[in-house]
Amino acid sequence: MGASQSVSEKSISEFTVKDAKGKDVNLSSYKGKVLLIVNVASKCGFTNSNYTQLTDLYSRYKDKGLEILAFPCNQFLNQEPGSSEDAEQFACTRFKAEYPIFGKVRVNGPDTAPLYKFLKEKKSGFLGSRIKWNFTKFLVNKEGLVIQRYGPTATPFSFEVLSLSLPYAHSI
Repeated sequence: MGASQSVSEKSISEFTVKDAKGKDVNLSSYKGKVLLIVNVASKCGFTNSNYTQLTDLYSRYKDKGLEILAFPCNQFLNQEPGSSEDAEQFACTRFKAEYPIFGKVRVNGPDTAPLYKFLKEKKSGFLGSRIKWNFTKFLVNKEGLVIQRYGPTATPFSFEVLSLSLPYAHSI
C-alpha cells in the first residue's frame, strides 16, 4: 500500500496499533477521550522539554479526559535507535510517563503506519502531509476526529485549544 493512497477510516477509534510489547491495542478503547498523539524520540533536542511537559500535561488533565498516545519513531537521524520496549522504559523511567508508549512506527514514506496516514490526511502541516520531525503532535477530539496538528517546536504547554476540546472545559 503506497503512502499516497487515502485511508478509508473515518475516526481514530477504527485503528488497531501495537503496544511497546507488540500486543494489539484497539484505539476504540479511547473513545470519548481527547487524544494528543505524538511521534517521540529519546535522543532528540526536543526530548527533554517535550517529555517533561507531556508528563505534566497528562498529570493535570488525565482525570478530565485527556490521553496522550506516544509513538516512538526512528526516522529522523536515528534518534530512537532501540526497541519499542527501550523507548517505553526510557519515557517511564526518566520522565515518569504514565501515558502509553506504543510500538515504534514509521510516520513518512511507503511504510507509513496506517494511523499516521490517517492523521496526515486529515491535517497537513508546513511541509504538506509529511511529518517534519520528532514530536509532531495531533490533537483528536472525543469523537475521534483530528482537529489540530502542531509542529515539533510547539510545546505541549502551548495548546490553549486543548482546554476547549476537553469535557468540562469550563473547569480547567
